Amino acid sequence: MSEIPLSAPSFNGNEWKYLKDCIDTGWVSSAGKYVSTFEEKVANYVGTKYAISCINGTSALYLSLRLMGVEAEDEVIVPTLTFIGTINAISYTGAFPVFMDADDFFNMDIEKTIKFIKEETRFNNHVTYNKTSGRRISAIIPVHVWGNAVWLDELTILCKERNIKIIEDAAESLGTHYLKGDNKNKHTGSVGDIGCLSFNGNKIITSGGGGMILTSDPEVAKKAKYFSTQAKDDALLYIHNEVGYNFRLTNIQAALGLAQLEQLDSILLKKKEINQNYISKLLDIEGLSICNTPGYATNNHWLNILKINSLIYIRDKEELIQIFLNNGIEVRPIWHLNHLQVPYSGFQTYKIENALNLIRHSLCMPSSFDLNEADLNKVVKSLL
Repeated sequence: MSEIPLSAPSFNGNEWKYLKDCIDTGWVSSAGKYVSTFEEKVANYVGTKYAISCINGTSALYLSLRLMGVEAEDEVIVPTLTFIGTINAISYTGAFPVFMDADDFFNMDIEKTIKFIKEETRFNNHVTYNKTSGRRISAIIPVHVWGNAVWLDELTILCKERNIKIIEDAAESLGTHYLKGDNKNKHTGSVGDIGCLSFNGNKIITSGGGGMILTSDPEVAKKAKYFSTQAKDDALLYIHNEVGYNFRLTNIQAALGLAQLEQLDSILLKKKEINQNYISKLLDIEGLSICNTPGYATNNHWLNILKINSLIYIRDKEELIQIFLNNGIEVRPIWHLNHLQVPYSGFQTYKIENALNLIRHSLCMPSSFDLNEADLNKVVKSLL
């Protein structure tokens, strides 16, 4: 691991206590009190009636697509700027992605997306069809990138009219709430038809692996738990009437996640402090700044993104990456855009422009909870 990691987990609460309890009692697999408790606490925090745990965020997305009725040969609207796991989940269903551009907050460009739906699709018998491919568009996945909330007010209305399910990928946005609009005070992941979280080791809190499906629909919640536990219809006789999945989170992972969730408020405060510190320290370096977050929502400040003005600053992104690595500082570029990835290069795109510019001039900076003043000073000194 680098001397200063990008986004490392921090364990300062009841992690050891809860893990020891799992081991002492023997409840370490996909049953035990910590699974249900973790689910209840997450649902309470995000404001949904139910939260159903999964082994990771990708499995939560895949299961959500299935629960929302996405079928093979359907199409799902997605941003090109996101982790490839979002797109892979669509592929697992046999459906096809349709790629949208990014706005200045790295999120799906909602204006372009709405224009695409209005101008490039037709609505017939309660189904939206792509005019170009003729396929049914059954869902859309807005991704709240870096903890930036996607503005969903107008899109929600349109998708309801067009019978397009909204599956929120809130993997990176635990702790982000809307401050205005139709969704004021709502948590990301609780706005659409269904939402998903991730608790991977680099996220705002972690259960080692792990994800969560968010819903307030009791039938959806029931089916989510059913499918995630091998679609078991009779536990004694092992009767399975449908194809299910071994997607249930383990008790030992849930114990870790619960201990982390108990510290979320303090984590969010520290993350905001790190963000403000970065902004302050970069004020005197021309051509560099930390990317803005949308004013219509709070932000969990999971990762801080460096914006590089190549017309002013003396180094380009590649030079900076090498300097950081030489100094034991872990940084990373933005993901390679998904419509350019080999498995997905042949799928439809719509007016992708800004995303190309964002990845050329942006860099993910160290943002770990344990990042201290000396670490920040070393990071900033590397930019001089």
